[in-house]
Amino acid sequence: MTKIGLCITGSFCTLKSILSAIDDLVARGFDITPIFSHNVSTFDTRFFKQAEFEKLVVEKTGKTPIKTIVDAEPFGTREAVDLMLVAPCTGNTLAKIAYGITDTPVTMAVKAHLRNNRPVVLSVSTNDALGANAKNIGALLNTKNVYFVPFGQDAPFKKFNSLVADTSLIVPTCDEALNGKQIQPLLLR
Repeated sequence: MTKIGLCITGSFCTLKSILSAIDDLVARGFDITPIFSHNVSTFDTRFFKQAEFEKLVVEKTGKTPIKTIVDAEPFGTREAVDLMLVAPCTGNTLAKIAYGITDTPVTMAVKAHLRNNRPVVLSVSTNDALGANAKNIGALLNTKNVYFVPFGQDAPFKKFNSLVADTSLIVPTCDEALNGKQIQPLLLR
């Protein structure tokens, strides 16, 4: 059984689609270990109450989310997974991964996983992807073992710099990444 570390960050408007993606991953037979960013671990939003979201994740994965840097660090050693998936991947998390900043459970899990040359899949959801974060996407597109879920502009005439991944493509993206390939096409219309 393929083991996936599922890092969930604070693009709260996309959490409902992430719950559907978890269903797809579980149906495909993946063993999922959830890892929450600090914001997902603590914030109640108009989209979900934190406790409600966490309960749904536990029900779907059968595992309590990892919520601390200390608990995320072993993903580089004894707690190895086959693939690390960051979904949704906020612009903040994207920038930290690009620059090697390790100050959250998610960035620690990704760093620990990458140091063992294992695949990391990013499911981008950020309002500044074509602005301040464009350089970080470019850098990560050129980074060994980093793969992207195909993405496109979600509201090009209202949010000019925003990109969102098509979460229905998470499973095929993970399949390709496990084989060392970037799913194509990467850019959606």
